[in-house]
Amino acid sequence: MIRDIFKGRDLGFETGVQSVLRGQENRARSVVIHQGVLVTNQRSEERGVCAKVYKEGMNGFASMAEFSEAAALQVVREATQNANYLYKYAKKTKPALGGIEKTYIESPYTIIDFEQKRIIDLCKELDSYIAKKYSDLASRTVVYREDTMEKVIYTSDAGNGYVAYPRVTVYIMMKAETPDGNVVDHFDSFGGKESLEDHFTNLEKVYEGIDEVYKKLKEKANGVYAEAGVKTVILHPDVAGMIAHEAIGHTVEADLVLGGSVAGPNLGKQVASELISIVDYANTYNGAEAPLPVFMDDEGVAAKDAVLLENGILKGYMHSRESAAHFGVEPCGNARGWAFSDEPLIRMRNTLVLPGKDKLEDMIASVDDGYYLLATGNGQADLTGEFMFGVTCGYEIKSGKLGRAILDTTVSGVAFDMLKTVDMISDTVKWSPSGTCGKKQPMAVSMGGPAIKCRINIGGR
Repeated sequence: MIRDIFKGRDLGFETGVQSVLRGQENRARSVVIHQGVLVTNQRSEERGVCAKVYKEGMNGFASMAEFSEAAALQVVREATQNANYLYKYAKKTKPALGGIEKTYIESPYTIIDFEQKRIIDLCKELDSYIAKKYSDLASRTVVYREDTMEKVIYTSDAGNGYVAYPRVTVYIMMKAETPDGNVVDHFDSFGGKESLEDHFTNLEKVYEGIDEVYKKLKEKANGVYAEAGVKTVILHPDVAGMIAHEAIGHTVEADLVLGGSVAGPNLGKQVASELISIVDYANTYNGAEAPLPVFMDDEGVAAKDAVLLENGILKGYMHSRESAAHFGVEPCGNARGWAFSDEPLIRMRNTLVLPGKDKLEDMIASVDDGYYLLATGNGQADLTGEFMFGVTCGYEIKSGKLGRAILDTTVSGVAFDMLKTVDMISDTVKWSPSGTCGKKQPMAVSMGGPAIKCRINIGGR
């Protein structure tokens, strides 16, 4: 438990510079059972301290793989020296960063460490259920992944606090043969914030999810290729959330805006259908806790919601303290680092497309010839908003009714152009709580939204 080690101590912050000290511990647990055989069984921890010092536009950073008061004093000293060295040779300086409320925030979660045997037994139990019920599979894999972190944050001129992010995910992966002898696959994930016990004490819902994975897999095994071209589609919330994260969210991170993203010249402009609103939520949505609640970021900023798009108009960006000062706005707590040795970057938290008023069944009924796209694989997007994603699960829509499953395909387009074609949005939201964003360093994120009807380019076979 790292909560109180630096509390009330003199951390050596130099007068006149803005300083942040962060102590952090990351834990990872991984178990993989493939075809009933334990093939991965790993545990790891890393902990240390880092300091970031800002002096009139110059940033100094230092870290150490040791968690102690002596290490804290040393990294603060070294980061200060680095900032002062850069300041000495700076041709142009900037004003001090804007003031942040000096408060103490403590997140309500703690990290619970289970014995590895408990994790292995869970995976064996799930594997046994699949093996007994679905003996016709080409292969089956159960993956347990736990990535947790806890941080203490102390600053010279912002907030202090303790934050913890416990998260656990189980992935169920299945493969089946097609009638012509090829192999198709399908998977789903279960879990989210908190611990193994919170999600996997009662396995009935997981078993129901496994049954659904098998059902979709068998339908896919008898599926057809999608017809290539620009099509009317309904994006399942998982797909809509992925596009919101990759193709919209990254373009409105202020560091990438300053790097030339398409969002730069479009602030305040209509970039999507007036039905589209997107918010990066801090810790609460619709009266309930968000899937990945962030209460304070790694710069000591109390986390608040960041409104990105409102009724199709680009309203704002996500910020660090430095980028917020550049744009003259208030930061909302989006600066986070993955490991103790990582400087905090501007990152998404819980990025959501807001729901509309339509019923999913009415949306499907409105499509004469199109597709219902349920799941994505890997994909990519760039700073122009152009994206391409693999689609790993979907169905035809013919005359307003769901038809045959489709085989793996791709979707592509330019996000703002695609969002301008949205004409129906469902009234329910689904979150994907187990995302990991790979912007320079990993980071736990969640994303989600309603089902969205739009026009999109499908790659076909």
